[in-house]
Amino acid sequence: MDYVVSLILIAVSTALINNMVFHFFVGCCPYIGVSRRLSMAVGMGLAVTFVTVIAATLSWVVTYFVLIPGAPLTSWVWHLVNPASKAVIDLTVLGYVIYIFLIAGAVQLVEMYIRKFFPPLYKGFGVYLPLITTNCVILFVCIEVYNRVTATGPGFWDLGEALTYSFFAGAGFAMAITIMAGIREELALCDVPVHLRGPGITLIIAGILSLAFMGFTGMDKSLKDLLGPPSAPAHAAPDGQEG
Repeated sequence: MDYVVSLILIAVSTALINNMVFHFFVGCCPYIGVSRRLSMAVGMGLAVTFVTVIAATLSWVVTYFVLIPGAPLTSWVWHLVNPASKAVIDLTVLGYVIYIFLIAGAVQLVEMYIRKFFPPLYKGFGVYLPLITTNCVILFVCIEVYNRVTATGPGFWDLGEALTYSFFAGAGFAMAITIMAGIREELALCDVPVHLRGPGITLIIAGILSLAFMGFTGMDKSLKDLLGPPSAPAHAAPDGQEG
Protein backbone atom coordinates (compact mmCIF):
# COMPACT_ATOMS: atom_id res chain seq x y z
CA MET A 1 0.00 0.00 0.00
CA ASP A 2 2.86 2.39 0.81
CA TYR A 3 4.29 1.79 -2.66
CA VAL A 4 0.97 2.66 -4.34
CA VAL A 5 0.70 5.83 -2.25
CA SER A 6 4.25 6.73 -3.29
CA LEU A 7 3.32 6.34 -6.98
CA ILE A 8 0.21 8.50 -6.53
CA LEU A 9 2.23 11.22 -4.82
CA ILE A 10 4.84 11.15 -7.58
CA ALA A 11 2.10 11.41 -10.22
CA VAL A 12 0.25 14.31 -8.61
CA SER A 13 3.41 16.18 -7.70
CA THR A 14 4.91 15.82 -11.18
CA ALA A 15 1.84 16.68 -13.24
CA LEU A 16 0.32 19.47 -11.14
CA ILE A 17 2.54 20.83 -8.38
CA ASN A 18 5.94 20.63 -10.09
CA ASN A 19 4.68 20.93 -13.66
CA MET A 20 7.53 20.95 -16.16
CA VAL A 21 6.36 24.14 -17.88
CA PHE A 22 4.76 26.11 -15.05
CA HIS A 23 7.21 25.21 -12.27
CA PHE A 24 10.56 24.36 -13.87
CA PHE A 25 10.00 26.41 -17.07
CA VAL A 26 11.45 23.72 -19.33
CA GLY A 27 10.04 22.82 -22.74
CA CYS A 28 9.01 26.41 -23.44
CA CYS A 29 10.10 26.34 -27.12
CA PRO A 30 7.47 23.83 -28.33
CA TYR A 31 5.08 25.17 -25.68
CA ILE A 32 5.06 28.54 -27.45
CA GLY A 33 5.67 27.36 -31.01
CA VAL A 34 3.18 24.48 -31.32
CA SER A 35 0.30 25.83 -29.25
CA ARG A 36 -1.37 27.78 -32.06
CA ARG A 37 -3.88 25.02 -32.83
CA LEU A 38 -5.45 22.52 -30.46
CA SER A 39 -4.96 19.50 -32.73
CA MET A 40 -1.23 20.20 -33.09
CA ALA A 41 -0.87 20.78 -29.35
CA VAL A 42 -2.52 17.46 -28.49
CA GLY A 43 -0.31 15.62 -30.99
CA MET A 44 2.84 17.27 -29.67
CA GLY A 45 1.86 16.52 -26.08
CA LEU A 46 1.31 12.84 -26.86
CA ALA A 47 4.57 12.63 -28.83
CA VAL A 48 6.57 14.23 -26.01
CA THR A 49 4.93 11.94 -23.45
CA PHE A 50 5.77 8.84 -25.49
CA VAL A 51 9.38 9.90 -26.07
CA THR A 52 9.80 10.85 -22.41
CA VAL A 53 8.59 7.45 -21.19
CA ILE A 54 10.79 5.53 -23.64
CA ALA A 55 13.88 7.67 -22.97
CA ALA A 56 13.42 7.59 -19.18
CA THR A 57 12.93 3.81 -19.17
CA LEU A 58 16.07 3.26 -21.21
CA SER A 59 17.94 5.79 -19.06
CA TRP A 60 17.00 3.93 -15.86
CA VAL A 61 18.10 0.60 -17.31
CA VAL A 62 21.38 1.93 -18.70
CA THR A 63 22.17 3.92 -15.55
CA TYR A 64 21.41 1.07 -13.15
CA PHE A 65 23.08 -1.74 -15.10
CA VAL A 66 25.92 0.11 -16.86
CA LEU A 67 26.78 3.60 -15.63
CA ILE A 68 26.72 3.74 -11.83
CA PRO A 69 29.81 2.65 -9.84
CA GLY A 70 29.79 -1.13 -9.49
CA ALA A 71 26.97 -1.56 -12.02
CA PRO A 72 26.20 -5.28 -12.56
CA LEU A 73 26.74 -5.45 -16.33
CA THR A 74 29.84 -3.26 -16.33
CA SER A 75 31.40 -5.18 -13.44
CA TRP A 76 30.69 -8.52 -15.12
CA VAL A 77 32.32 -7.45 -18.40
CA TRP A 78 35.31 -5.95 -16.56
CA HIS A 79 35.88 -9.15 -14.58
CA LEU A 80 35.74 -11.15 -17.79
CA VAL A 81 38.45 -8.96 -19.29
CA ASN A 82 40.55 -8.63 -16.13
CA PRO A 83 39.58 -11.27 -13.52
CA ALA A 84 42.30 -10.25 -11.07
CA SER A 85 41.23 -6.61 -10.89
CA LYS A 86 39.31 -5.33 -7.86
CA ALA A 87 38.64 -1.91 -9.37
CA VAL A 88 35.13 -0.44 -9.33
CA ILE A 89 34.15 0.86 -12.75
CA ASP A 90 32.34 4.22 -12.82
CA LEU A 91 30.91 5.34 -16.19
CA THR A 92 28.61 8.09 -14.93
CA VAL A 93 30.68 10.65 -16.84
CA LEU A 94 29.11 9.27 -20.03
CA GLY A 95 25.56 9.84 -18.78
CA TYR A 96 24.71 13.01 -20.70
CA VAL A 97 26.05 11.69 -24.00
CA ILE A 98 24.19 8.39 -23.67
CA TYR A 99 20.93 10.11 -22.68
CA ILE A 100 21.07 12.35 -25.75
CA PHE A 101 21.56 9.32 -28.00
CA LEU A 102 18.64 7.54 -26.32
CA ILE A 103 16.38 10.57 -26.76
CA ALA A 104 17.39 10.96 -30.41
CA GLY A 105 16.58 7.29 -31.09
CA ALA A 106 13.16 7.56 -29.44
CA VAL A 107 12.35 10.73 -31.39
CA GLN A 108 13.30 9.01 -34.63
CA LEU A 109 10.84 6.20 -33.90
CA VAL A 110 8.05 8.70 -33.22
CA GLU A 111 8.87 10.70 -36.35
CA MET A 112 8.74 7.62 -38.59
CA TYR A 113 5.44 6.52 -37.05
CA ILE A 114 3.75 9.92 -37.44
CA ARG A 115 5.07 10.38 -40.98
CA LYS A 116 3.62 7.04 -42.05
CA PHE A 117 0.24 7.06 -40.27
CA PHE A 118 -0.52 10.79 -39.72
CA PRO A 119 0.92 12.79 -42.67
CA PRO A 120 -1.15 15.97 -42.01
CA LEU A 121 0.02 16.04 -38.39
CA TYR A 122 3.60 15.44 -39.52
CA LYS A 123 3.40 18.43 -41.88
CA GLY A 124 1.79 20.56 -39.20
CA PHE A 125 4.60 19.89 -36.73
CA GLY A 126 7.19 21.11 -39.20
CA VAL A 127 10.59 21.65 -37.63
CA TYR A 128 9.28 21.17 -34.09
CA LEU A 129 9.02 17.38 -34.38
CA PRO A 130 12.76 16.71 -34.84
CA LEU A 131 13.38 19.42 -32.24
CA ILE A 132 11.83 17.12 -29.62
CA THR A 133 15.37 15.72 -29.48
CA THR A 134 16.46 18.95 -27.80
CA ASN A 135 13.30 19.34 -25.70
CA CYS A 136 14.42 20.27 -22.21
CA VAL A 137 11.58 18.24 -20.64
CA ILE A 138 12.95 14.92 -21.82
CA LEU A 139 16.56 15.55 -20.84
CA PHE A 140 15.38 17.02 -17.52
CA VAL A 141 13.45 13.81 -16.78
CA CYS A 142 16.42 11.63 -17.73
CA ILE A 143 18.71 13.60 -15.42
CA GLU A 144 16.19 13.36 -12.56
CA VAL A 145 15.98 9.60 -13.12
CA TYR A 146 19.78 9.47 -12.99
CA ASN A 147 19.80 11.39 -9.69
CA ARG A 148 17.25 8.98 -8.23
CA VAL A 149 19.05 5.84 -9.42
CA THR A 150 22.34 7.00 -7.92
CA ALA A 151 20.66 8.03 -4.65
CA THR A 152 20.67 5.85 -1.57
CA GLY A 153 17.96 5.20 0.97
CA PRO A 154 14.42 6.57 0.46
CA GLY A 155 15.56 8.77 -2.41
CA PHE A 156 16.17 5.76 -4.67
CA TRP A 157 13.58 5.08 -7.38
CA ASP A 158 12.95 1.68 -8.88
CA LEU A 159 11.78 1.26 -12.48
CA GLY A 160 8.11 1.61 -11.56
CA GLU A 161 8.64 4.96 -9.85
CA ALA A 162 10.79 6.19 -12.74
CA LEU A 163 8.08 5.17 -15.23
CA THR A 164 5.42 6.96 -13.18
CA TYR A 165 7.52 10.09 -13.00
CA SER A 166 8.32 10.12 -16.73
CA PHE A 167 4.72 9.45 -17.82
CA PHE A 168 3.22 12.17 -15.66
CA ALA A 169 6.00 14.61 -16.57
CA GLY A 170 4.96 14.15 -20.21
CA ALA A 171 1.28 14.25 -19.26
CA GLY A 172 1.85 17.51 -17.38
CA PHE A 173 3.52 19.01 -20.45
CA ALA A 174 0.67 17.77 -22.65
CA MET A 175 -1.87 19.32 -20.29
CA ALA A 176 -0.02 22.64 -20.26
CA ILE A 177 0.32 22.91 -24.03
CA THR A 178 -3.30 21.82 -24.58
CA ILE A 179 -4.61 24.47 -22.18
CA MET A 180 -2.52 27.11 -23.91
CA ALA A 181 -3.70 26.01 -27.37
CA GLY A 182 -7.34 26.21 -26.30
CA ILE A 183 -6.81 29.73 -24.98
CA ARG A 184 -4.90 30.86 -28.08
CA GLU A 185 -7.65 29.61 -30.37
CA GLU A 186 -10.11 31.74 -28.41
CA LEU A 187 -7.74 34.71 -28.63
CA ALA A 188 -8.35 34.77 -32.38
CA LEU A 189 -11.82 36.13 -31.55
CA CYS A 190 -10.47 38.78 -29.17
CA ASP A 191 -9.22 42.27 -29.82
CA VAL A 192 -5.62 41.88 -28.68
CA PRO A 193 -3.43 45.01 -28.87
CA VAL A 194 -1.18 44.91 -31.91
CA HIS A 195 2.08 44.97 -29.95
CA LEU A 196 1.01 42.02 -27.77
CA ARG A 197 -0.13 39.70 -30.53
CA GLY A 198 1.79 36.46 -30.92
CA PRO A 199 4.46 35.56 -28.36
CA GLY A 200 3.75 38.62 -26.19
CA ILE A 201 0.23 37.73 -25.12
CA THR A 202 1.22 34.04 -25.05
CA LEU A 203 3.92 34.68 -22.45
CA ILE A 204 1.55 36.80 -20.37
CA ILE A 205 -1.01 33.97 -20.39
CA ALA A 206 1.74 31.47 -19.51
CA GLY A 207 2.65 33.58 -16.47
CA ILE A 208 -0.99 33.72 -15.35
CA LEU A 209 -1.30 29.95 -15.75
CA SER A 210 1.87 29.48 -13.69
CA LEU A 211 0.32 31.55 -10.91
CA ALA A 212 -2.85 29.47 -11.15
CA PHE A 213 -0.91 26.21 -10.83
CA MET A 214 0.74 27.52 -7.68
CA GLY A 215 -2.63 26.87 -6.07
CA PHE A 216 -1.78 23.16 -6.07
CA THR A 217 1.12 23.75 -3.66
CA GLY A 218 0.72 21.59 -0.57
CA MET A 219 -1.66 19.20 -2.28
CA ASP A 220 0.88 16.38 -2.04
CA LYS A 221 1.13 16.75 1.73
CA SER A 222 -2.66 16.63 2.07
CA LEU A 223 -2.80 13.53 -0.12
CA LYS A 224 -0.07 11.88 1.91
CA ASP A 225 -2.01 12.51 5.12
CA LEU A 226 -5.21 11.26 3.48
CA LEU A 227 -3.80 8.09 1.91
CA GLY A 228 -1.20 7.25 4.53
CA PRO A 229 -1.80 5.03 7.55
CA PRO A 230 -3.77 6.73 10.34
CA SER A 231 -1.69 7.88 13.25
CA ALA A 232 -2.08 5.88 16.44
CA PRO A 233 -4.20 7.68 19.06
CA ALA A 234 -2.39 8.85 22.14
CA HIS A 235 -3.28 6.80 25.22
CA ALA A 236 -3.75 8.58 28.52
CA ALA A 237 -1.39 7.48 31.25
CA PRO A 238 -2.99 5.64 34.20
CA ASP A 239 -3.56 7.57 37.44
CA GLY A 240 -0.47 7.90 39.51
CA GLN A 241 1.89 7.27 36.52
CA GLU A 242 3.69 9.83 34.41
CA GLY A 243 3.49 9.60 30.62
